[in-house]
Amino acid sequence: MPEKVWLITGSSRGFGRALAEAVLAQGDRVVATARDTAALADLAVRWPQTSLVAELDVTSPEQIKKVVQEAVAAFGKLDVLVNNAGYGLLGAVEECSDSQLRRNFEVNFFGALNLIRCVLPHFRAQKSGHVLNMSAAAAITNYPGFGVYGASKCALEGVSESLAAEGRSFGLKVTIVEPGPFRTEFISRSLETVSSSAQEYDATVGRFGKLLAGINGKQAGDPEKAAHAIIQAVEAERPPLRLVLGRYAIEKTRRKWVQGEAELKMWEDVGANTDATST
Repeated sequence: MPEKVWLITGSSRGFGRALAEAVLAQGDRVVATARDTAALADLAVRWPQTSLVAELDVTSPEQIKKVVQEAVAAFGKLDVLVNNAGYGLLGAVEECSDSQLRRNFEVNFFGALNLIRCVLPHFRAQKSGHVLNMSAAAAITNYPGFGVYGASKCALEGVSESLAAEGRSFGLKVTIVEPGPFRTEFISRSLETVSSSAQEYDATVGRFGKLLAGINGKQAGDPEKAAHAIIQAVEAERPPLRLVLGRYAIEKTRRKWVQGEAELKMWEDVGANTDATST
């Protein structure tokens, strides 16, 4: 199989780092990006011919354009975009400030969207390309305290579904990656917490925050195994629209389907009776 060129955001740690290493180890080329490239210096040393390390703040449209141009100039093409950069926001919907919620969407949604829009002309010209958008279990069904974070991931999933339909005519493939809890540094380093002054949220948002703190470092998911699952999806002739990672997320998805079907059946007659009566 011909080698692919991957552009991976948020490559300094977690899923992005594990994926960059796995892709390079199998002989593909990687443009590894992060806001602080110091953590990526070893990739350039270990794979000097097949890696390109680039500084990228996904909230900067200028940096996005520059990185995509550098990637194509260095390797002649771009095959896979992995929108992995992002961070969590833990706080009640009421108590998140305007700046906090807008910043979360700027990184998690608009950053990914701008990257997609920037690479699409290259994908259209070569009649192929694969976009992978890292989502979260919060987009399967959401949790108290993850209202804004989960909403940013739901927005990303909605765009992904439309993108998959729009790009089918020129060979575009789109995969939404929905991981459960994995042993990354998400909780310790990529989670902004909003302080609460309302006791009413102690039993919901507060309880969920304590749960997250309690599982930090003990999550069931292995990022290296996730990286190989993502590569397998990219190499598949018919990759999935959604790649659900980890037993927790798989069971969560199944429960959503069962509960949704039960609720739909209960209210089906009410909903169906809203159609206009034919004459």
